[in-house]
Amino acid sequence: MNEVYFPYFDPDFDKLPERINGPICRVCIDNESMDDCTVVKVDSVNKQGLLLEVVQVLTDLNLTISKSYISSDAVWFMDVFHVKDEHGNKLTDQKVINYIKQAIGTTRETHNSAKAKTYANMVFSPEPNNNNEHTVIEMSGTDRPGLFSELSAALADLHCNVVEAHAWSHNDRLACVAYISDQSTHTPIEDPNRLASIEDHLTTVLRATITPTPTTNQPNQQEAKTADFLGGEGAVTNVERRLHQLMLSVRDFEGPPSRTVSLPTTPSDSESDEEAGMKTTVKIESCDEKGYSIVNINCKDRPRLMFDTVCTLTDMQYVIFHASINSDGGYAFQEYFIRHLDGCAMSTECEKQRVIKCLEAAIERRVCEGVRLELCADNRVGLLSDITRVLRENGLNVVRADVETQGEKAINAFYVRDMSGNKIDMEFIESMKKEMGPIALQVKNDTLRTSSPERSRFSFSHMLKASGSLITLLLSSHPCKYS
Repeated sequence: MNEVYFPYFDPDFDKLPERINGPICRVCIDNESMDDCTVVKVDSVNKQGLLLEVVQVLTDLNLTISKSYISSDAVWFMDVFHVKDEHGNKLTDQKVINYIKQAIGTTRETHNSAKAKTYANMVFSPEPNNNNEHTVIEMSGTDRPGLFSELSAALADLHCNVVEAHAWSHNDRLACVAYISDQSTHTPIEDPNRLASIEDHLTTVLRATITPTPTTNQPNQQEAKTADFLGGEGAVTNVERRLHQLMLSVRDFEGPPSRTVSLPTTPSDSESDEEAGMKTTVKIESCDEKGYSIVNINCKDRPRLMFDTVCTLTDMQYVIFHASINSDGGYAFQEYFIRHLDGCAMSTECEKQRVIKCLEAAIERRVCEGVRLELCADNRVGLLSDITRVLRENGLNVVRADVETQGEKAINAFYVRDMSGNKIDMEFIESMKKEMGPIALQVKNDTLRTSSPERSRFSFSHMLKASGSLITLLLSSHPCKYS
């Protein structure tokens, strides 16, 4: 019998570069260098999109990035972030610190988002919501008053239970990502014929919009698509990043020209015009010596701002080589040195203007002027459809929605505005409170009108008490900044 010899490969051979050059990814959490913030340092082998993944890890923890310095002009990626928690304090929870190290450490691996998300669920979520057990539907197109309510009603008519949903509205465009299950079995919908029927039905609802004007001759502006049923890499895409991509696909950046973005509050006499409304400005210059395009962004600071701008540049196929981020006095300053994925800087004024418009749109999407409604109720099939129907029938339009299910409870957060363009008055809020009975009510930045023409009253109590639901309603009139 002939002996067969095979070459021997040491199992530790793949780790040889790490032994020679050190770990492929180093994450350092420093609470000693700065008095008022925690410094997160990341040194790693570089790859396209790594900056976005790191920023996403920090953003998902609701951390505020006050300063950042990025350099990745070679094969190595070096980042410094000054971060605070949602209360403005340093990071002291060891569980959070360990999560940051673990999650960023997985960003250099394949399918990193899934691993980081799984780890986050194990650490932070006692009852993780496994989206793999649901069917994902994406909807985007031209927005109109009451559209989100119509989509919710259509899903209910199709015997679909909405487990989670997130919707953005901006510049007369709507993007929505919904996780649904079968109404009777609470399992994913996998029948291709039924999926096709759901897609056709929702597409019909989305396309039943107003007749396009002669100025809206771009085909994408009137295009509505549904059911890009996610799979593979798409199944683990961050929902907010996917909403940005959907908004970009329906060209929401082709809206009104750059304008002042401000809080919907009436400035006091002591406030200056600059404080009352801070203008968003985006400029692009060329650095011919180094072959970069330099993007400068000045705007009002808010949480998740860096994620929104980095996400937009990454999805537009630009590589960020250097960056400097700083926020001071409620104002943010961002500078990015970028090239296109092909290695070239922006060469035409048309390309620069498109990037400027897309960045302005990304900054504005989260700023929704309206009243925030937070409702917590016993979950049941059709609850979302009923709530949004009552809002629509009372002349309120949903401009932002975040719907989640936690155990037996449905947690709904809506930003609503009056369909006629009027501010929602305080008397109307009080009428809702009386109709709903015992509730916890909070109004922030109270600039609502104290009188308005008489209108029909809400019927939340009749709708929800009939199903034995316990409702908590919180209202505020501050703009939508983050989910």
